[in-house]
Amino acid sequence: MPSEEGARRPAAVLFACNFNRVRSPMAEALLKRVAGQRIYVDSCGLRHPALADGEDAFAIDPFAAAVMGEVGCDLSEHRAKTFDELQDDSFDLVISFTPESQHRAVELARGRAAEIEYWPIFDPTLAEGSREARLMAYRDVRDALAARIAARFG
Repeated sequence: MPSEEGARRPAAVLFACNFNRVRSPMAEALLKRVAGQRIYVDSCGLRHPALADGEDAFAIDPFAAAVMGEVGCDLSEHRAKTFDELQDDSFDLVISFTPESQHRAVELARGRAAEIEYWPIFDPTLAEGSREARLMAYRDVRDALAARIAARFG
């Protein structure tokens, strides 16, 4: 009989949200920091955002990069991708952050032995106010993700 920890620790985890520029790459980096090479971790979104001219739709959100840098996670190499752009889609666990990505995760897992979890984490891009107020919203999301990851993966 497998241990509870063994049953709770999948071999491959996918984090999914709408654009793969904030919550899902933050979660990916945080789980990689905790699990190292023991778990394959990836992230994706549903689509690439429509941004203003000159903005890179594949780059990490600058506020996400800043707050993750505060805890030693470098997201500068992250390139946003969609479900369709995944190199491998054989995940044991898919964790989604939006209802839309939850629906796509269910489609991805159909006919497979994959678990699907929905973690309703606030979208910090909706925060308003000063730069510092917006950074605080991103820090709150980072810390909420870290707490959920610690609870889920030990």
